[in-house]
Amino acid sequence: MKKLLVEAGVLSNEAVIPVVWKMVVHAPEIAAQVQPGQFVAVRREGSAHFLRRPFSVADADPAAGTLTILYRLVGRGTAEMSGMKAGETLSVEGPLGRGFSLDGGRALLVGGGVGIAPLIFLSRRLEQPVLLIGGKTKEEVFWKKFLEPYAAKIYITTDDGSVGRKGFTVQAMPDIFAENTIDRVLTCGPMIMMQGVAAAAKAQGIPCEVSMEKRMACGIGVCLGCTFESKKDGRRYKVCADGPVFGAEEVFG
Repeated sequence: MKKLLVEAGVLSNEAVIPVVWKMVVHAPEIAAQVQPGQFVAVRREGSAHFLRRPFSVADADPAAGTLTILYRLVGRGTAEMSGMKAGETLSVEGPLGRGFSLDGGRALLVGGGVGIAPLIFLSRRLEQPVLLIGGKTKEEVFWKKFLEPYAAKIYITTDDGSVGRKGFTVQAMPDIFAENTIDRVLTCGPMIMMQGVAAAAKAQGIPCEVSMEKRMACGIGVCLGCTFESKKDGRRYKVCADGPVFGAEEVFG
């Protein structure tokens, strides 16, 4: 798969909730190649930030030539992005990294926080997956509306019980396994959540893939700033180039 560097026109950029924004850009060359779980590295022309910012691809439409990025406002870089208007251009590098496996039977997708974003694209490419998404409150599980067109069933957990089941995502997994035939688990979100998800899948003898998030400088495996030591064979892997998707046994043992 060829990595590309393109000037992408911003088609829309709007808040989904006050702290999470959705940007759609026209980047047909990348949209035609990108796979679920891969990411792009972006930079605004004239930005005060020298390094590109990595973002998972929340959706891609090859026919329309569009990429969708969902991002949380967490600092000056994303605040700058939220100020971009339709008609401006964004420098986009991608597709980068290795994505999720698309074959292997019926999947349970588990996501938390902005880790739910790449599961939208993944859901669209799978056959009737089961979804489990979690957040602190009802407001943080707005993702359901993006996932409903592709999911066979969606389970929701919230820390405060304001919607769905009260508690954490991993606590709902035994019931989901009991109610559905699940062949594999694919997850993206906070590390502590993914560790629990991987352990629950392992207890059932079900393979699991995890999408890691680490600070990246180069995004192409040169700077070695996002490496980790495999729990399986002791090798050091680069999250940006070898991942971000890995077998759970590599990350958690």
